[in-house]
Amino acid sequence: MDKPVNDAPSKARPYHHGDLRNGLLDAARIILEEEDLSQLTLRAVARKAGVSHAAPYRHFPNHEALLVELSLEGFRELRQMVADAAKAPGADSDRTAHIGAAYMRFVAKRPAVARLMFGGQLPNREKFPELGDAADAVGTEISNALPDPALGLAVWSAVHGLAMLVLENVIDLGQRKSGLTVLPSRAEILLRSLFAAPRD
Repeated sequence: MDKPVNDAPSKARPYHHGDLRNGLLDAARIILEEEDLSQLTLRAVARKAGVSHAAPYRHFPNHEALLVELSLEGFRELRQMVADAAKAPGADSDRTAHIGAAYMRFVAKRPAVARLMFGGQLPNREKFPELGDAADAVGTEISNALPDPALGLAVWSAVHGLAMLVLENVIDLGQRKSGLTVLPSRAEILLRSLFAAPRD
């Protein structure tokens, strides 16, 4: 399995008074990306953060609440990356390519979080409408960057489908040999080809 592109330190930052919540989230992110979702328990998060086993319950009443927060954090980060990419000058096909590359950059950086955000690891999603709102915000950001909402939905569907196919190793865009870092440039090439304006 390819290692994610991860800017986070290899160890959770030490817990400082007044910053317990962020310390716990740092620890949870590291466990999720470097180990596996099955290893992501509140007890493991406490151990990684260097706090008592009871400490996480001050901010997360249960395991599901922690997963929801990690997902929401991921949606916020993805939305910001898409928004930044949408500001790039150029034609609609250029903007489409930049958005696709940004989306794939997020997936390459946070593969386990991306799976959590969109996969079946949160079976009770209907209990957390904020997850739907956060996902919709990503779609809205893409649609607002393009001249037609239908095009925005098509771009989102295309790049997201591509991302999930890559993460599940169904298709190979070079990531099996070179790692996930190749994904943004490959997505950009594909989207330029797929959504380029037709020539007369």
